[in-house]
Amino acid sequence: MMFINPNEFELLQHLEARGRTEPDDAPDAEPQSALRVTLRKLAKRHGDRIALQPLDLEIAAGEFVAVVGRAGSGKSTLLHLLAGQLAPSDEQGGAPSRSPLLFDSFPSWAPDSRVRLLQPDARLLPWKTVLQNVALGLPGTAQAAQALRQVGLDGHGGDWPAQLTEPQRQRVALARALARRPGLLLLDEPFKALDALSRLEAQPLLEGLWRQQGFTAVLATHDVAEAVAVADRILVLDEGGVALDERVGLARPRVRGSAAFVALEARVLRAALRQQDTPDADRPLAPVIQIRHLRLAV
Repeated sequence: MMFINPNEFELLQHLEARGRTEPDDAPDAEPQSALRVTLRKLAKRHGDRIALQPLDLEIAAGEFVAVVGRAGSGKSTLLHLLAGQLAPSDEQGGAPSRSPLLFDSFPSWAPDSRVRLLQPDARLLPWKTVLQNVALGLPGTAQAAQALRQVGLDGHGGDWPAQLTEPQRQRVALARALARRPGLLLLDEPFKALDALSRLEAQPLLEGLWRQQGFTAVLATHDVAEAVAVADRILVLDEGGVALDERVGLARPRVRGSAAFVALEARVLRAALRQQDTPDADRPLAPVIQIRHLRLAV
């Protein structure tokens, strides 16, 4: 059973009532242009604890960035700062004098409607159908129905959340974010609760939607292979600071198990685990001769 904070419930009821004032055949909203994200000493402190050290980064419009790190490294803090759900701190812990976060070179001090955050859990309202969950706060259901088709759930709009599997519920949450036509999509461990095979299915789906719609994407994950599979660029966070900033030069679609894929995965993993590189760490393995290619003379 899921419980909703009373304040959240009032907001949801307000959004639902506003949505009912618009016809279902309201024209589709135009997709938001992909946002360019600029961080200039973006930081977060909780008292004496540094959650995120001052970061200076530029994320290009339409870029797919994966943020990797162990628990407590600052991944979720970074995403919640980008979403406007946390207030940034200056280097001493107080409020910054100027905005450390800019979208398309414009300072941002509050949540931006062009930014959507996908949480680890789907957070669906159990008393609403799938289509109603996706359409919550939208003028009509046309955009919601289209988003459901995009994530492969066409025909499930009338289902209740309890009738869906966990992978399907997370796809509904993804559809809800996509229906708002985001310019920046933030994904905080979105496939964390899925089994290994469902994760492997969800990753190319996400990559395909990103390539189709062109939004900027920032994915927080502890799965290094997932980061290598989908991202243009990988940031490794360690104790709130950047330990590695690596461009992914592999062609799409990525081939898991290839020498280049495995070498990059190992390099990112070493950075996340604070292991030193060795001179031959990225040297490709020698080819393996399988036994079926050998003939033995008796």
